[in-house]
Amino acid sequence: MQRICVFCGSSVGAKPIFGEAAAAFGRALAHAGLGAVYGGGGGGLMGILADAVLEAGGSITGVIPRQLVERELAHRAVTELRVVGSMHERKQTMAQLSDAFVALPGGAGTMEEFSEIWTWAQLGIHQKPVGLLNVAGYYTSYLAFLDHMVEEGFLTQAHRDLVLVETAPEMLLERLDRYRPSPGPRWSAAEP
Repeated sequence: MQRICVFCGSSVGAKPIFGEAAAAFGRALAHAGLGAVYGGGGGGLMGILADAVLEAGGSITGVIPRQLVERELAHRAVTELRVVGSMHERKQTMAQLSDAFVALPGGAGTMEEFSEIWTWAQLGIHQKPVGLLNVAGYYTSYLAFLDHMVEEGFLTQAHRDLVLVETAPEMLLERLDRYRPSPGPRWSAAEP
């Protein structure tokens, strides 16, 4: 079974549509027969995602640092809960378990996780697809900033194009499934 890593907020956000989208994405994963990997939390969009996957009969693996388990932030009903020693180990484990990566709305942690995994794709550390679910325009300003990076010469268009963006869960899953990495190196010292 292929597994999709989902980065998302430990808060629900200011608009109900964010929670609705997390639930819809969880159901879409389960209905497509895809497993989910996520940060293991029981609150916010993370908890909504996990509950939706489970309610739809899917499988979800949570990866959470021991420190957060001790603060009683873990979702105890997930299919599998892996407790790790640090945030770095959490990200490494999530990457190893997953075949693709998606960010739903979230805060600094979500952006940090997404940025790192996208950077790894740029560097050729992995050849897995990365995507954003742009719920209610949440990532529109971020995407404009990525275009600005290209314009200013700090990001190649090829690396910008690695970020797959959709507004509907099923469309994003379809794009992830169709993704094929380009041959050859992704980065060299001669490129910005």
